[in-house]
Amino acid sequence: MPMVGPETADQARLLRLLRDDGPRSRVELADLLGLPRARFAAEVDRLTTLGLVESAGPAASRGGRRSSLLRVGAQVRFGAVLVGDGLLRVALTDGELNPLARHDEPVDVRLGPDMVVGRIVELLGKLRGEAGLSSLTGVGVALPAPVEVRDGSPVSAPALPGWHRFPVRDTLAAELGCPVQVDNDANAMALGERHAGTGRPFDDFLYVKLGEAIGCGLVLAGSLYRGAASGAGDIGHFQLTEDGPLCGCGNNGCVEAYCGDVALVREAVTAARAGRSTALADRLAAAGTLSVADVAAAATEGDAAAQTLVRDAARRLGRVLVGLVSFVNPAIVIIGGAPAGIGPVLLAEIRGVVYRRSTPLATGSMPIVLSDLGDTAGLIGAAHLVSTQSYAAR
Repeated sequence: MPMVGPETADQARLLRLLRDDGPRSRVELADLLGLPRARFAAEVDRLTTLGLVESAGPAASRGGRRSSLLRVGAQVRFGAVLVGDGLLRVALTDGELNPLARHDEPVDVRLGPDMVVGRIVELLGKLRGEAGLSSLTGVGVALPAPVEVRDGSPVSAPALPGWHRFPVRDTLAAELGCPVQVDNDANAMALGERHAGTGRPFDDFLYVKLGEAIGCGLVLAGSLYRGAASGAGDIGHFQLTEDGPLCGCGNNGCVEAYCGDVALVREAVTAARAGRSTALADRLAAAGTLSVADVAAAATEGDAAAQTLVRDAARRLGRVLVGLVSFVNPAIVIIGGAPAGIGPVLLAEIRGVVYRRSTPLATGSMPIVLSDLGDTAGLIGAAHLVSTQSYAAR
């Protein structure tokens, strides 16, 4: 049976404090919650009985009797799932969202949601069994698509053909017997950065996710901002030109059609066949196809055509960010999903455009940086999605 959640608002607040800050002393927690000692002790006793909280040893001495540390219970375990860029990533985390075990494998999302969701169930069951758990506290899922968060299903998703309105949340919840939350990957990655990455010190930031699908997660006033219908941050389908390349959404000239992984590979193949890049031509001849990793490798090795492709994409992304930065005025912009080896080139071009074309007030003290969490941000963020539900009062 799934673990029972907190019963009061104070219990829920205590669990979220332990999730976000790790083990804390009883004295600190009681002060942060503003509870009388007797009331605090009663809430802790109930959470301990439920298996949600446990002792973590003595706290550092502050004079007088030493307080004890509390932490989230060892039986609190979340499943985290990240789908996209040709991979299915599944992880198990503890109650503080630290990844404990992980499995990655190739996936073809075009085979449909039934197959992929079925495989998610199998992998989560495997990780759960290896950890000796009878059930999971909850599972969070991040998809490369707009997601209707209220019903946990992707909507009109170019990167997930055949998935429109598939009940991912309800299907997984029925199979796994625990709460499930689903959101788009950029939102999950922004939550991961807010919890454990570069975004942790900032209440207002943008997380720009690159890859096959391009998106943006917005953290405003310390919380993820989804918009009225969960559609905020869908920058991949901003139209840059009316007569540009066809995008998977059916329109022409979208950011994704110019800057996504598919676009980079398309332009790389063109450059190879036109004789503009020996390095890309050699890779194409050897494998019969190219990947974004090939483009990155060629660019890193100094191939001029590959570097031009990367810089052109970065400059287009920079122009989009100029508008976002002026409108939102974030404290920092974090960029994730850059292919290995070309992050610094992308970053330099994006910075050049944004700092040159934005107002000094918007960018005067605003860094633009690469994520240091990589795809772990999405897994931590996926776990964060469901932990917020699991740590809410019943």
